Formats: sequence, C-alpha cells, structure tokens
Amino acid sequence: MPPDHLTYQIAFSSIRSLTPELANAILDRIGSEERFFEITESQLSAAMGFKSRIFSDSFRAKALDEAVREAAFVTSNSISSIYFSDPLYPQRLLECSDAPLMLYGLGNCDLNDARFISIVGTRHATVYGNDFVDRLISDLAERLDDKLVIVSGLAYGIDIAAHRAALKHGIPTVAVLAHGLNTIYPAPHRATAVEIVKSGGMLLSDYRSIDTVHRGNFLARNRIVAGLCDCLVVAESGSRGGALVTARLASGYNREVMALPGRISDKYSLGCNALISSNIASLLSSADDLIAMMGWKTKETEGEQKELFVTLTPEEEAILEVMTQKGDVVINDLTARIDIPVARLMALLIDMEFRSLIVHIPGGRYRKR
Repeated sequence: MPPDHLTYQIAFSSIRSLTPELANAILDRIGSEERFFEITESQLSAAMGFKSRIFSDSFRAKALDEAVREAAFVTSNSISSIYFSDPLYPQRLLECSDAPLMLYGLGNCDLNDARFISIVGTRHATVYGNDFVDRLISDLAERLDDKLVIVSGLAYGIDIAAHRAALKHGIPTVAVLAHGLNTIYPAPHRATAVEIVKSGGMLLSDYRSIDTVHRGNFLARNRIVAGLCDCLVVAESGSRGGALVTARLASGYNREVMALPGRISDKYSLGCNALISSNIASLLSSADDLIAMMGWKTKETEGEQKELFVTLTPEEEAILEVMTQKGDVVINDLTARIDIPVARLMALLIDMEFRSLIVHIPGGRYRKR
C-alpha cells in the first residue's frame, strides 16, 4: 500500500535542517512532499540548483520508512498532526524562523484562539515562586475578558506549578514536551498530563515517538514555549538555566518578557533580577502589571458601567479608524494617515487613553481598547 499524504508530511517534516522558509522554497520548486520523495536525487538537485545530503536516495528512503511507522502510531493513538501549512498550526509560532514543520498534539486546545502566556522558571522553585504563579494565574483568570491559555514545559518546579495552577483555576494549559507522545517525562507528572488533556488543554511536541530523548531536546523545545506565547513570564531562575534561554528566545521573537523580582541574596531570583536590569524583561509584581503591559481588556467589575454612548470628534474617529485597520500604531503611522499636527495628536492620544478608548503599550505604540 503506497504512503498517504500524512506519511509524506511526517517524512518531510522529520528533516531537522528544514525551516518553514526553506521547506516552502523546496515545495515551490518540486511541487509537493510526495514528489520530493518520488523523484531521483539528480532530479532534485537539478530542480533546486544545489546538492544536499537530504536529497540522497538512502536518506529519503529511511525518512519515508520511519514515517510509515510514525503515521501508524499517530493514527492509532488519536494524536493530532499539525503541519506548518495547516490553518490549525499556531500562527504565533509560524512567525519564528526556526519553527518546526510538524507539531504532534494530544488534546483539543485551539492554539490560535486565546491569549497565550508562557510561564517558566527554575526546577527548584521556592514557596515564593510557587505562590506567585498560583496568584498570578488566579487573578488573570478572574480579570481577563478574553480566553487565556497557560503554556509551560511540564518540568519540575515552576513549570508544573504553572500547569497545576491553570487546572486549579479552570484555565486550559499546554505542556510542551521534549520527547514524543509515547511517553511522559518526568514520570511523576503523568497524572497532571492526563488532567491537562481532559481539561481542554494539550500535550504538544515536535518530536516523533521514535526520536531518541537527549538533553539537547529540552533546550530545543524552549523555542516552542517562547514562540507560542504573547507574553513570557519568568517566575524564578538562578543565574543560569533553561528559563533564561527561553526568555532570550522570546525577546528575540519580539514577545513581551516579564520577570518576578526577588532579593539580591536569593539564589533563584538572580536570573530574574538580571533579566530586569538588562532590560530583557519588565518587572512583574502582579496580574495588573501584565494586563497593563499587554493592553488586554478586563471584565467589568461590580458597580462599573461603561458609558453607553461615547461621543467622538471627527479627529478621534479618524484615529480609531487607523487603529482598527492597522492594529498597533506609532505616532508616524497616524500622522501619515491623518492631517493633524503632532502636538495636537499627542494631546488627543492622552485624552483618549484617559477615557479608555485606546491603550498605550511599550515601544511608543497605541492600540484600540
């Protein structure tokens, strides 16, 4: 029986040197994943204009043979195979140049339809860090008007604290694994993993069931934790560790990074304090800090009533129209579209922010509330 389309996608995505950009370049030239495996090495090299070990007949035959077995595993275990061209693939992650071509998921979490916060930190979490994570997630769950998903790595310490706090407060959570979905590591977290899937969350990995687990996987998976989120929170970290790597990755992906400060004498606050002092992360002390940083909408509190009819001037309507069309804007975006002197524009923006029509976010940007 010839391989099906899923098998070809699994085989193609198993080539670790491929990024989405390079994969698209190959597929544009070749036509499809099936054809990549069906034509000869010389035809591939001629079509692409260069030679590569991944074009060799033996390399492709091995990848296809492994994919046949992986496709059987995926199908028999109700695992979702989310290919980079699939609309279900997380669009935030696809913005990252090193995004994997395939994700394997167990669960039914929508990876696009929510606010995503990744929470990471030391495996040696203290009461201070664990309590903060629980309070942060509880407050966000209570106050945010939009759907929320918590992302972490199922590891000891802050990771598992984040997952369990999300479950406790009724928030879906995604655990990004450093191995295939044929196992759970660490084993003591199996029960939490099961609860994650049952509670509308997901176990997610870019590794196949046949891939060998080694230490490098855990650092590599951090790019997914960083790329999935709108905001990354470092709750506790020593002066070295995976959480700091994830924070720098998130910053490189233009994600907001926030860190919980601590006393300079506390071993597991050194990394967070360093992130804050080097301007990689903003200081985080409460859910209010995060909500303000992100400019996210909150639920109305008891006794609060929105103005039923907001009267706007033509200038204010023009500003909101630009924000509706473009999303986040800077002053130059507005002056290029609206004939308003800069001094007058600044006064309008301040007044509109005070009236909760817009929100001012880091980087000199403004967004419609």
